Amino acid sequence: MRRSLLASMLLSGLLLAVPVIAQQPAAPLSISLPDVPLPAALDRVLRDYEQAWRAGDAKALAGLFAEDGFILQSNQPPVRGRAAIEAAYAGQGSSPLRLRALAYAAEESTGYIIGAYTYGSNAGDTGKFTLTLKRVAGGPWMIFSDMDNTNTPPRSR
Repeated sequence: MRRSLLASMLLSGLLLAVPVIAQQPAAPLSISLPDVPLPAALDRVLRDYEQAWRAGDAKALAGLFAEDGFILQSNQPPVRGRAAIEAAYAGQGSSPLRLRALAYAAEESTGYIIGAYTYGSNAGDTGKFTLTLKRVAGGPWMIFSDMDNTNTPPRSR
């Protein structure tokens, strides 16, 4: 009797511990996906973005976006429209931003770039992004949406 009571208590204790263990966050992966080369017209979007960011030039950054474009930043509400994008970028930038492409596709008037970013001489990626692109026939690629987020988990409150 005593042995079965001890076994029951031990089993109950293990069963109660399982959900706690299952809720532990997984360790972050440190896999770095390789860069993919972009066609010149798409690469221009990334290089112009880097240059405007480095200069802290909110107007130039907003000028890379379609008039009805979006920015979707971590921990911020969505922003739509070139004027609102310029206001949202005001005061941001002025640090060396490096963008690299992980994947892309482009057809006549729509495309996307999936990529990673870091700042300065940081080793590894700081975060990742998706750019959806659009263009009028024969025109330059414009950013329709820019969604980014960091690779670090949010801080608990």
